[in-house]
Amino acid sequence: MAQDKWSDWLLGERHGGNAAYQKVVRAMAGRIRDRVLDGARLAPGMTIADVGAGDGLIAFGAIERVGPSLRAILTDISAPLLEHAEALARELGVHPQCAFIEGSAESLSGIDDGVVDVVMTRAVLAYVANKPAALREFHRVLKPGGRISIAEPIFRDQAIEALAMTRSLAAPSTEPGIDFVRLIQRWKAAQFPSTEQAIAESPLTNFSERDLVRMAREAGFVDIHLELHIDERASSITSWEIFVDVAPHPLAPTLRKILKTQFSMEEREVFEKIFRPLVESRQTTEIDTVAYLTAIKRE
Repeated sequence: MAQDKWSDWLLGERHGGNAAYQKVVRAMAGRIRDRVLDGARLAPGMTIADVGAGDGLIAFGAIERVGPSLRAILTDISAPLLEHAEALARELGVHPQCAFIEGSAESLSGIDDGVVDVVMTRAVLAYVANKPAALREFHRVLKPGGRISIAEPIFRDQAIEALAMTRSLAAPSTEPGIDFVRLIQRWKAAQFPSTEQAIAESPLTNFSERDLVRMAREAGFVDIHLELHIDERASSITSWEIFVDVAPHPLAPTLRKILKTQFSMEEREVFEKIFRPLVESRQTTEIDTVAYLTAIKRE
């Protein structure tokens, strides 16, 4: 099967290519999926659109909840992921209930006006350059009284932290040897925008949860409700080999690639000597910041 950056991440770099850790990641994604499905208020006979469907986690979860009367439209910009989702639908025996449409969230041209009861997303708008256009498309394809239920990661905090570190280290170091903090900054800056201009230009970081509310309102939605969930915990990764092969999002390189391409051999040795024990003793943390938004198309 052909691959692209989206399928490379979802099917590999999200879990470092490790089958055991893949189960951990799927469990975490499943909890987000369940909140999205709860917000959808599903009922028998509905037609749903899983936009940016990826591996079909939302659509297949909705079918499992409702049963054979539910019709699911799965859209994705990634042809390889659509092919993967369609194969899974056949394995699950739900293919007759599903339609698969290739395309971006900003242009759902394969879906007619007013035919969908619920539009759902999970980590989709964060990668869309024109978020207002996508929300207008969600509004267009919904029936009057239809709902959106979306979950979007908010990456601004990571970017602001990278920016603060970049600013604090702007002056060249006068200390001899390798500065470990500067190695951390180079790692973070390789995975998240780390300048004001980059933060403003990146679809990952140029919006906040309040912007999602505003854009939903401007798209014509009413009864808008947003909850911001911030979950901080000890890292779920305790293996260095998994840690260096996991990318935090599809647009980021893995730490292994960063070490190989941007660090000297001496810098790699220093970085691993200090950071690897922290990973393996579970002294690192992970933070999920997710905005859950529901809204209705006026009847």
